[in-house]
Amino acid sequence: MQHEEPKSPVSFLAHVARLPHSGLPVTIEADAAQREALASEHGLLSVENYRADLLVSPWKRHGVKVAGKVEADITQACVVSLDPVHAHIDEPVEGLFLPHDSKLGRLGFEGGGEILLDAEGPDAPETFNGDSIDVGALAEQFFGLAIDSYPHKPGAVLDNGGEEAAESEFQRKLKSLLGNS
Repeated sequence: MQHEEPKSPVSFLAHVARLPHSGLPVTIEADAAQREALASEHGLLSVENYRADLLVSPWKRHGVKVAGKVEADITQACVVSLDPVHAHIDEPVEGLFLPHDSKLGRLGFEGGGEILLDAEGPDAPETFNGDSIDVGALAEQFFGLAIDSYPHKPGAVLDNGGEEAAESEFQRKLKSLLGNS
């Protein structure tokens, strides 16, 4: 039995077997149920709107390039006060895909070739099976990466109850070593 990944709330399968040279434009606009599922999946209070504008184009001989952007308005809980924090996401989306059995995809690791990776450069192509790619799931990945992990409401500060924090033994030793006692 093969393990299947959970389906994205904004899943959209783009048929890539015969893409036009100019590319296939795809627009994904999430409805209320999809926005609620996105909020739940990404630990958000709400997703007010979500839209992905993508262009699915032929790349190399049998590959596929997906480029565009995802935009959303979200509400998160402040990590300090738990008050709502509103944020706008405007994130570029880019992905390269090769068929699973592509010679180009196997040349690097299996063919004894050398693969040079640039940390600042584009990601290596992903592989796909069949004749479609879930471009909605790709857009959701970029959406998830753009969410602030520690949303902070302006002016919110952590209150320690007015007490001075007790200095740990490690802090005292460090201060004595540094001569700041």
